[in-house]
This record gives sequence, C-alpha cells and structure tokens, in this order.
Amino acid sequence: MLFTALLFGSAPQIAAAEDVPQPQEYPRILKAIEQQGLTILGEMKVPGGLRAFAAKAGAQPLALYLTPDGEHVVVGTLVDAAGQDMAETQLKEMVEAPISEEGWQKLERSTWVKDGSPNAPRIVYVFTDPNCPYCHQFWKSARPWVEAGKVQLRHVMVGVIRQDSPAKAAAILEAKSPEEALAENEHKYEDGGIAPLETVSPAMAEKLEHNATLMTELGFSGTPAIVFRKADGSIGQMAGLPQDAALEMILGSR
Repeated sequence: MLFTALLFGSAPQIAAAEDVPQPQEYPRILKAIEQQGLTILGEMKVPGGLRAFAAKAGAQPLALYLTPDGEHVVVGTLVDAAGQDMAETQLKEMVEAPISEEGWQKLERSTWVKDGSPNAPRIVYVFTDPNCPYCHQFWKSARPWVEAGKVQLRHVMVGVIRQDSPAKAAAILEAKSPEEALAENEHKYEDGGIAPLETVSPAMAEKLEHNATLMTELGFSGTPAIVFRKADGSIGQMAGLPQDAALEMILGSR
C-alpha cells in the first residue's frame, strides 16, 4: 500500500484499540489536531493495520491515519497496488452525512433575520452574506412563496465575501427592524445595498463569527447555504443557488 500524505507528530499517545472508539476515546493527538481547527467525524475501517479517521478542515474532507506507535498522524490518501483509494467511499459517506436534528436546533439558536409570516407552515434557513449575488437572487426567487405566506426564510447572517460584509450584516442585525433592514439591502442591492456600520461591536462580531463557524460545521463553504425540511420531514441541504425543481423541493409547490 502507498501513501500520498502529510505527516503530523506529537508526544507519545495512547495505544490503538480494535473497536471503533467513542469521541472521548480518540487518541490525544487527534484532540490536539481538533484544536488546530479540524473536525473529526469518526473512525473508518482500512487494511494494513492502521487506524483511519474521517475529518474536515472547513468544508474540505480529509483522511487521517494514526501510525502504530500512536505518535504521528498521516494526512492523505491510502491506496492499494491497483491505485484504489482505501477510504474514499467511507470518507464521502461521513462528510456528506445529513444534517442532524441537533444541527437544526443549532440553527434555531443562531442569530437570524425573519423573512416572512410567523405563521408560515414551512421554515427554511439560509446562510446569507449581504454582498452575495446568489443570496440576492435566491431572495428574489423566493418572493412568491414568502409573500403568499407559505414560507418563512430565516437568514443566518454572515460576513464572509467582502471586507465590508460583516459591517453590513451588523447593520441589518442591529437595525430597529432587522426584517426591514434586510429588505432594504435586497431592494438596493444593485446600488450597493445597505450602508455598513462604521464600527462592529465585539458582541456582534462574536455573533457573526458564531454563525460563520456554524456554517462550516454544517459542511458549507460559501453562501447561499440552505437547510430545509423535505416532504418526509427529514432535513435537506443545498449549497449554492437552487433553480427550477430544486427551488420547489426547498420551498414547496407554488
């Protein structure tokens, strides 16, 4: 077997175990790597006597391999003599795992702007940057559903695209009516949108950072990032601008 990889080292760690561990049983070196910003998703089964773990750096999937001495982690690809990736399928399944109910609850607790009737039967969360052209297009595309009272969009505000995005997001969230401020930004989008705040308070910066972290945690790397309930009640997700059938899947029938 061959590796194409990067290598991380650490002080001596706990010995490998045969059973797939619970998160609290992960080797300390993996916990140290998590502190550097990686998210460990779980353990994978691979040949060769190595322990393999699925991870993400932001939205980038990574395969981590713990060496037998427990002192190093190899980050890369493990292939057999035929060039087949030994962890590709498992890694894909873990990275693309659906958002859990816990993830939905985290969205409920995030800092968002209501867009639509409080009595709308369908709730859709969308990570929105005030400067994002595709967020703007999604906002326009959703108007028939929102204005008919069928859908309430909840815009989880982030500031990730341009230098003034955080200040614009803060201007919306700190407005007397965030809902009206959001609409102002969209109606004036072609002319630059809402005026950014001159200063973003530490408390608001923390809220925006929390939203951005949640976006990454849920597997998204850009906006719009949409989370919704499917017809069967399960949680669906889409990265980017939905169109046609995808739009109706998210928002329901017109």
